[in-house]
Amino acid sequence: MPVPVAPSRWPLLGHTPAMLLRRAGFTDALHEHGDIVRLDLGPLRAHFVTSPELTYEVLVSQGSKFRKGAMFDKFQPYLGTGLLLSNGEHHLRQRRMMQPAFHRERIEAYASTMVRTAAALAARWRPDEVRAVEEDMQELAVTIVGETLFSTEMGQRAVAEIRRSIFTVIQQGMIRALTPSFVEKLPLPGNRDFDAAITRMKAVVLQVIQSWRADGTDHGDVLSTLLLAREDGAGMTDQQTYDEVLTLLTAGIETTAIALAWALHEVGENPDVEHRLHRELDTVLGDREVTFADIPKLTYTTKIVQETLRRYPIWFVMRRTLTEVRLGAATLPAGAEVIISPHALHHDPRHFPDPHRFAPDRWTPELTAALPRGAFVPFGGGTRQCLGNVFAQTEVVLTLATIASRWRLVPTRPARVKFTSAPYPHGLLMRAVPRH
Repeated sequence: MPVPVAPSRWPLLGHTPAMLLRRAGFTDALHEHGDIVRLDLGPLRAHFVTSPELTYEVLVSQGSKFRKGAMFDKFQPYLGTGLLLSNGEHHLRQRRMMQPAFHRERIEAYASTMVRTAAALAARWRPDEVRAVEEDMQELAVTIVGETLFSTEMGQRAVAEIRRSIFTVIQQGMIRALTPSFVEKLPLPGNRDFDAAITRMKAVVLQVIQSWRADGTDHGDVLSTLLLAREDGAGMTDQQTYDEVLTLLTAGIETTAIALAWALHEVGENPDVEHRLHRELDTVLGDREVTFADIPKLTYTTKIVQETLRRYPIWFVMRRTLTEVRLGAATLPAGAEVIISPHALHHDPRHFPDPHRFAPDRWTPELTAALPRGAFVPFGGGTRQCLGNVFAQTEVVLTLATIASRWRLVPTRPARVKFTSAPYPHGLLMRAVPRH
């Protein structure tokens, strides 16, 4: 059966103008044209999967028939072969070696860093001060990931460079993924900024790795876990370690910074949500700091986080078929490009009624159980599910609890969105009002 072609195709450029101009407004509506819709990104033909069932097939049940797709090919010269970009046996080997860094006992140890960092940020705020919340949350996410990655004094130099450079890498990288390859060779300001940021970050992270090898001590941080890991007696090279560090930085900072900023915004915009959150925090915590052990009791806080991950996920990811694959009524040849959009899936009214409304009560056990597999994929699925998903969710819950137990954040103007790889909040100004 022929795959229907999406509307708004331009000569030569295909659907790239619609993707860049309308972003999620374009891709969220593609389910109206079928379970699989053809997109042309310039000369590249791709198949956009719109149904949860076929998404689950791509990510899980037929996941072994796919590898990373074209957008990841464009990142590889700059981001290497970490978990985000690698395939096959190398990917599985690296994943096995990295898993100990995200075991429960390690995350419980990282939780104290998360709470301490969030509390230090909240302590700097002053009554009635207007904060650019997205900037605060970016700084917070960089600090938390940086300090859990690198606990040594030299590691703090890396954290400072990461804070300076990482968002240039993330945002300019997504623009590169959507534009023809020749554009990245032009002397444009964005290209110069991207190349300079990658060069600076690589230099400082490799210095930290070499410093650790000279010391060889387990500092309880993620870097120590990576460098101590062995598979068949062999560890990671400096380059492999750097690639995995950059993967953790790009994947771990963006998701949590966006989720934290939007969660605080939504709490401030919805008085009932704010009231219920404060009531839960007062009941569970009283006047003390939140701990990792409190998370199971913070059920409404967790619902807020789940709803934030639904409303503000990454835009899309790509896969490439390794062999002929049957997806629904379509047969895709080997080498076919497939696009999955968590944003489109999470805003599909067939599974999330009134999808643009922020509604934490969607996440009751009964409603969650009724969702089809593949409808909610903020961290992907299958063997490529984000290894740091529990880390990220723990960080957002603990930070939200830490800040909301001290402050109310009141929006001073409507939220604005800057869409790159995900819906970034832009100019999210909120007034800090003490709770006590």
